[in-house]
Amino acid sequence: MLAKSSITDIKIWPKTSNEILATAAKIIAEKFVINDVFTNPEATKQFLTYKMLNYEREVFAVMMLDNQHRLIEFNELFFGTIDTASVYPREVVKAVLAVNAAAVILAHNHPSGEAEPSQADKQITKRLVNALALIDVRVLDHIVVGKTPVSFAERGFL
Repeated sequence: MLAKSSITDIKIWPKTSNEILATAAKIIAEKFVINDVFTNPEATKQFLTYKMLNYEREVFAVMMLDNQHRLIEFNELFFGTIDTASVYPREVVKAVLAVNAAAVILAHNHPSGEAEPSQADKQITKRLVNALALIDVRVLDHIVVGKTPVSFAERGFL
């Protein structure tokens, strides 16, 4: 027979796979904030995979970091269709300034599961790097989330 506290604990567990992944992402984020590991591409890819892998449409997000690379805010800024999302550098700059971020990690998912960056992905990354440089905010990476996430920094695209 289960103790009463065990039954209560079971009731608070998420019910869907997306809720479980969201909970896992929250736990990982709390661990990362404490241990300052958002400079590690593998840890960042793991966090973003939990956050963004199961979306049915393309979502563009920005991880806003302080000068120690601790997470200030994870912000999903743009929502698109199954194969594209419009990204506006002006809106990214506004969001970054609103939380006084010192650095960012850009991220978006490919609902197809194929994370190979497109030419459009590379072009918007360059535009965002240039726009954010004007306000002294560093872009540490751009992660494309798919079955196997891709880091622009690891590929030498930044």
